[in-house]
Amino acid sequence: MKKVRILLADDHDVVRVGVRALLERRPEWEVCGEAVTGRDAVEKAKRLTPDVVVLDANLPELPGVEATRQILKALPRTEVVVLTVDESPELMRDLLQAGAHGYVFKSDLSTDLVSAVQALSQHDQFFTSKVAQMMYQDYLDRKASPQEAEIRRPLTGRQCEVLRLLAEGKSNKEVASALSISVKTAETHRARIMRNLRLRSFSELVRYAVRRGIIKA
Repeated sequence: MKKVRILLADDHDVVRVGVRALLERRPEWEVCGEAVTGRDAVEKAKRLTPDVVVLDANLPELPGVEATRQILKALPRTEVVVLTVDESPELMRDLLQAGAHGYVFKSDLSTDLVSAVQALSQHDQFFTSKVAQMMYQDYLDRKASPQEAEIRRPLTGRQCEVLRLLAEGKSNKEVASALSISVKTAETHRARIMRNLRLRSFSELVRYAVRRGIIKA
């Protein structure tokens, strides 16, 4: 029987060790690689072509949403299950739109992760009743108040990098230096980020980054 190959991406050593031990209890599964950043996860996914990627939503360098989008663009038959502590319906929507078919809270790893990987390995979806309830309530709230449901354009990978650096307190000049781009280009990215996300101030940009797991509070 062909083994299910799993790529594990999380920036916490303890979590990776625990999740790997949990997954490898199943003899038909193998963890074919580990990644510690979003960019690392994308690169290793392309190289290792896993069946399932178990991906932390809050990864350095490239957030989980963008990492998911890039992995699935390169490997449409690969499935992504997201691990998170964030209960934000906005993050759930973004990850679903990026193509993730599984969503597991880290507090429920021991009870839900194996079921999630099992489902995704067969190209099914996995969402706990808690996630389903939250998404349904979010749908009702948005339906009741459509004027409050902001339509935001997704960010590119480069814009995600700029957003992370800005939210960490970097100036336009420091962003330009870190990404080897001109200051004018950094300023252009910043303006487009604010416009696409419908943000009105720098404090809103920081709050957005925290909610999405792009930076830690």
